[in-house]
Amino acid sequence: MFDHSSILITGGTGSFGKKAVETLLARYKPRKIIIFSRDEYKQFVMQRQFNAPVMRYFIGDVRDASRLKQAMSDVDYVIHAAALKHVPIAEYNPTECIRTNVNGAENVINASLESGVKRVIALSTDKAANPINLYGATKLVSDKLFVAGNNVVGTRPTRFAVVRYGNVVGSRGSVIPFFKELMDSGATELPITDPRMTRFWITLQQGVDFVLKSFERMQGGEIFVPKLPSMQLTELADGLYPGVPQRFVGIRPGEKLHEIMCPADDSHLTLEFPDHYVIQPTINFAETLDYSQNGLGETGQAVPPGFEYNSASNPHFLKASQIRDLIQPDLLEL
Repeated sequence: MFDHSSILITGGTGSFGKKAVETLLARYKPRKIIIFSRDEYKQFVMQRQFNAPVMRYFIGDVRDASRLKQAMSDVDYVIHAAALKHVPIAEYNPTECIRTNVNGAENVINASLESGVKRVIALSTDKAANPINLYGATKLVSDKLFVAGNNVVGTRPTRFAVVRYGNVVGSRGSVIPFFKELMDSGATELPITDPRMTRFWITLQQGVDFVLKSFERMQGGEIFVPKLPSMQLTELADGLYPGVPQRFVGIRPGEKLHEIMCPADDSHLTLEFPDHYVIQPTINFAETLDYSQNGLGETGQAVPPGFEYNSASNPHFLKASQIRDLIQPDLLEL
């Protein structure tokens, strides 16, 4: 569906954006791929890696509504990946996080509507489900904004959906590069927040593939959640650096022991498909939609009352020996 189409990625110089561009160029023949981000140096570096004639690089911030509207001219599809994501930093800088994650989301919605974009998918996080930190709370608000955006489209073609997934293996700022940096600098132990802590895990390629497929599946208003494995952080450390002692340092500000992607309170709205879940919107749209069958013809079933998709109770757990299969060989050079 992306052949001869124009795709804009906000926050496109991040880990997700780079992998998305690589995938789009390899699999499709897009008319344009527009990278919209605020860091000119990262764009300069990315241009050297991705310099195909279809590539466009726009300096801009999602806080700037007018610049977004300029960038979205003649755009068919938008992936909204821009966000302030660092949990402790967001706790100490709440206003800045709100301006990007909430106000920026509203700007993306309005610009998409005014520009006649066909479909928009916003990237979310497991931290948006039952949030206890500011980052998660802003992403929950963002999710609600994008879902509700479908209620104001009128006769316009624009439709909005959300993709929510867990920790991305090896992404910028994540724990795996952090561990590698420590070991490369001569560390003799690895800091672990809590031995009980669990997380959902997804690779960059899996995340990109799921988002691109969600464009084909979406009708508008869904929150798509992939079925993912969980892992204990202690198992992760053992898998990467077996035999290295671990030191428990305590939970950081705003952290949870376990993450949730489908809350029990939303069980009456949740549908299970073979490889993912869909959380249906809590509001009714002017157009009646049947979310139990998606754009690819896949069929979903209602989950049991009280169902919760939790990283601790997830039936699929990775062991230390399996973690290497998720990591590109050149990431850690192990």
